[in-house]
Amino acid sequence: MKKALFAPLILAFLVLFILIIIPNKWIENFIPKSRINEAATELNTFMFQGKYVQTKMLESDKYLPMYGSSELSRLDQFHPSNYFKENYDGFTPFLIGRGGTESLIHFLNFAEHANQLKNKKLVFVLSPQWFQPHGADESHFVPNYSTLQGYDLAFNKKIDPKLKRLAIKRLLKYTPVKKDFMLSSLYKADLSKNQWTQTKATLVRPFALAYRSMLEKKDLYYTLAGATPRTRVISRAVKHKTWTQLDKEAIQVARKQATNNQFDVINSQYNKIAKRVPSLKGYKRGASYGKSLEYHDFQLVLDLLKESGAKPLFISVPVNGKWYDYTGFPKKGRTSYYTRIKKQIEAEGFQIADFSGHEYDPYFMKDTIHIGWKGWVYTDRAIKQFYDENNNKTLVEAK
Repeated sequence: MKKALFAPLILAFLVLFILIIIPNKWIENFIPKSRINEAATELNTFMFQGKYVQTKMLESDKYLPMYGSSELSRLDQFHPSNYFKENYDGFTPFLIGRGGTESLIHFLNFAEHANQLKNKKLVFVLSPQWFQPHGADESHFVPNYSTLQGYDLAFNKKIDPKLKRLAIKRLLKYTPVKKDFMLSSLYKADLSKNQWTQTKATLVRPFALAYRSMLEKKDLYYTLAGATPRTRVISRAVKHKTWTQLDKEAIQVARKQATNNQFDVINSQYNKIAKRVPSLKGYKRGASYGKSLEYHDFQLVLDLLKESGAKPLFISVPVNGKWYDYTGFPKKGRTSYYTRIKKQIEAEGFQIADFSGHEYDPYFMKDTIHIGWKGWVYTDRAIKQFYDENNNKTLVEAK
């Protein structure tokens, strides 16, 4: 009877042991070559928080990495993933980000791949909503935080130590980091010369290295297993169209999908808030995106990209002006953000496609905060211009 009870447990430990000792290279050999291409539009959390897929993607000239947050999931016929599939220009957009993926999360991701970013063109979509007074909160940070990337930062000796310390100081404010005894011990040792702090880090380092190895192996197994392909809209209607034609087509499509409200919001999203709309009038009085801890976190991203030699294009997305006026969000609280973020990016010599002049442009936004339809057409054009050019001039969209 006892043998029967313990047999499954022993077998489970045996299987786990075998999975752990299998060399990483062996696992990699079984990962289908098609996995990277599949991941380009999957918006898979395991890929965001892992290492293998993004490493392979960055090794290839086939892909143009596109970093952002929830707007990336607004897939339609004008979305870069569809536009550049139908109008191939030498690259495939590779989407990295989901709701709540803000500057610190992107910093960890970039730090993970800093040695692969030299002369690498990439697109980074900015959302004004990131720039709340206190920056990213726990509800946005926790679901997007990568333990593997957190540990890799601890052992990263290639990025500027000063920049690393600034990032670590911020990361230690968040629960998943400060409650991780091994990781927080390593981080604190980078910030303090206290003897006991250094001794603790020395003691946990070999265990932390072993844990990181397990996380890397876990990433490989998830990659091997793959993910459920994301359903996306594929439309050949955008093929071989001029920008003027695409602009008109975007308006035509939007007019059929946004018919039940005065904010030019797609019906499906407006239906979710329709009952609450009367109570939301004026509730954002006094708000502003002009002052936020997020600017500090975003500067970490800028510094890392500059140090790595990357060539980013930043997309400055506006808000839905009609909706923001309705909620009482002051115009000044929005323009102060547009001005500050533009200056911050330009100060580092990076390119920005500034769409802040399109707050009231019908159908530029798909809902109250996400770019869509017409906005994607402008984004596609900015990306194409950026990818095709060899100079480093700033791209500023005329208002």
